[in-house]
Amino acid sequence: MRLLKTVHGWLGVIVLPWVILIGLTGLFLNHERLVMGWLEGDAYDETQFDTWPGAKALTANEARVLAERLYPGVALTQEDDTAYHGREAAVFAAGDAQVIVALQTGHYWVKTDLRRVTHSPDGLVLETRTYWEGIFKRLHERGWLTRSFGTLLADITAAAMVIFGLSGIILFLIPRLRRRQNRRRMRAAATP
Repeated sequence: MRLLKTVHGWLGVIVLPWVILIGLTGLFLNHERLVMGWLEGDAYDETQFDTWPGAKALTANEARVLAERLYPGVALTQEDDTAYHGREAAVFAAGDAQVIVALQTGHYWVKTDLRRVTHSPDGLVLETRTYWEGIFKRLHERGWLTRSFGTLLADITAAAMVIFGLSGIILFLIPRLRRRQNRRRMRAAATP
């Protein structure tokens, strides 16, 4: 019983951060609109691209040169998508990121699974948007943001939570079953 209490206590300490994380991310997944109201800022008005000073049309090759300048030494592949946010675009995959160039104006987006940064043709950052939905979902599923552990942390946490729950049930039931058994013995001893 002492060993079970020790195991249960240490599992509780070890698993607590992930229990809190799973609880908070689960709350987000169930009430996304409420939470996003607090997290999202104002959306950038992309209609300003059309009247942007210094905006100029780019060819697909010029867009590739821009993408290569942003990700030097990374093998870029041009994707089949030819539109983004309703604009004609050249889309390049650069590892885990995408460079999306609006061909009419030269504005571009650098996009990953977790965020998107909008740039003017001269490189000025116009907007940074964090994809909170993806962050919270990834934390909820993996217990970690990157793929470095895969689902290992989540799997360890799940196993630990099962053991924690089962040991908690045993720790709850055993004293009650003993008391019940002792009462029966006392009644049996008291009856002549």
